[in-house]
Amino acid sequence: MADLMRPEDLKKVSGDAEMKKAEEALKHAKKAEEEQKGLREMFMAKEPAPNAGERVNNAVRRAAEQGLSEVRVITFPASYCNDRGRRINNNEPDWPDSLEGYAKKAYEYYEKELRPLGYKLRVEVLDYPGGMPGTIGFSLKW
Repeated sequence: MADLMRPEDLKKVSGDAEMKKAEEALKHAKKAEEEQKGLREMFMAKEPAPNAGERVNNAVRRAAEQGLSEVRVITFPASYCNDRGRRINNNEPDWPDSLEGYAKKAYEYYEKELRPLGYKLRVEVLDYPGGMPGTIGFSLKW
């Protein structure tokens, strides 16, 4: 006949299982954090493509052929702004100063290449997870 497990043994089994779940959750969270950090680093280092003009032409032509007068050209987390999207959300005049990395470079490209041609840029907060700015969108209008 097998020895019966005592309640103390069962508590240890249960505690070990919970510890394993917690370790897995921590491991998963750490991996997700590292992935997010990598994405942010890539975004901050990214440059406009050498063929950016051709890509803009193709995108606006396709949109115009569909009867549209606007196309979203970039989205990024509000946390990539130095104020977490606050100035964009409040439509403050100095909102471009909050841009960092690729967003700043894309805005500079717009100012230098597209605004003189008559394009307009609409910058907005697209969602509010937890009541805070979540995703920023740049839309090119004509």
